[in-house]
Amino acid sequence: MHDLHEKGGRLRLRRQINMKKIINDPSCVVSEMLEGIAAVNPEVVYHPGFEVISRRRKSDKVGLVSGGGSGHEPSFAGYVGPGMLDAAVSGNVFASPSPERIVTAIKESDCGKGVLLLLMNYSGDVMNFEMARDIAECDGISVEIAVVKDDVSTEDDDYSAGRRGIAGTVLVHKVVGAKAEQGADLAAVAETARKAIANVRTMGMAMSSCILPAVGTPGFFLGENEIEIGMGIHGEPGIKRTEVMPARELAHTLLEKIFADRDYEGQEVAVMVNGLGATPLMELYILAREVNARLLEKGIRVHRYFVGEYMTSLEMSGASVSLMALDDELKALMDAPCDTMALKVGRSCL
Repeated sequence: MHDLHEKGGRLRLRRQINMKKIINDPSCVVSEMLEGIAAVNPEVVYHPGFEVISRRRKSDKVGLVSGGGSGHEPSFAGYVGPGMLDAAVSGNVFASPSPERIVTAIKESDCGKGVLLLLMNYSGDVMNFEMARDIAECDGISVEIAVVKDDVSTEDDDYSAGRRGIAGTVLVHKVVGAKAEQGADLAAVAETARKAIANVRTMGMAMSSCILPAVGTPGFFLGENEIEIGMGIHGEPGIKRTEVMPARELAHTLLEKIFADRDYEGQEVAVMVNGLGATPLMELYILAREVNARLLEKGIRVHRYFVGEYMTSLEMSGASVSLMALDDELKALMDAPCDTMALKVGRSCL
C-alpha cells in the first residue's frame, strides 16, 4: 500500500512497511539500550531516568560531555571512556535531551576543573545545552560549550540555523578527549575543540530511509535507482537527488563539495568513512579506496583512516566522508590512546 504526501517542499512516496526491529516496547528503546550498554561494559554507569552514561571511575581532569538524540549509535554513549568522553546524555530518538538530563551528565563529569560540552549544531540541542550550562554554573561548575558544524551540504550563515553537525563530531571527540587526558585546563581544552571544529568538514549521502520505532514507517522514499546527496542524519533534505553512481564517482562528488568549502591541498588529514547503519563494510572500504585515490591526486596526505559505523541514523543506508586537517598538535592527539566501547586507538599510527 502506498500514499503520496508532501513534506519539506518535496513530494514523497510513503510505503506502508511492517516494522521489524529487535525491541520490546517502542517507548522504552532508549532506556533499554542504555541498560544494555552498561550491562556489557563494566567501565561505565547508567543513570536511570536521566538517560546518562558516565565513566565509572572519575579522572582528575576537565570533564567532557556530549550527547543528543538517540538513534545515532554508537554515538554518543559508545565514546565514553579513557581518552574520549566522561559522560554522554541521550534524548529520545532524534530528539534533544532535556536540560535536566544534561545537568546530570555535567555533574557526573565534574572533578572541580570544569566541564566542556561538545554538541552538534541543532537548534534544540544548542538551546538545551546552553540552559544546562547556565544551571550548572549557578551550582558553581565552570562550563564551556563547543558546537560542531561540519556538514558542508548546509549553509553556515546568519540567515538560518547554521551548518549541521554530523559524523566529523567523532573526530572532534577523539582529539579533545586526548587533550583533556593530558591535564590541560578548561580554556586550553575548549581552544583545541574550536580548532578541531574549524578544521573538519563532512559530506554524506543516503540510499534509503530509516524507520523510527515509535512511527513504524519510513520517513521518506527513494526510488530503486535513486540516492540523495547531502541528506542529513535525521532525514533532512539534501542538495539533490540523482541516480545510483559508481563508488569512484560518488567519492568525487562528496569530496568536491568538501574541497569547495575548505582547501586541504598539501595538508595532512584524518579521514573518516562512516556508514549510516545499513551499509556493508565491503561498500565502505570500496568508497574508502576511491577517497584515498582522489586525495592522492590532490596531494593530500592521510595520517589516519577510520572506516566503519561511527555515527548512524538507525538503519539508514548511506555513508559520509569527513576530513580533518591536522597540525602537529592535532596529529599527536589523534594518535593518543583511547579505550571506549566503540573506538580504541593505540599510540602508534594505524
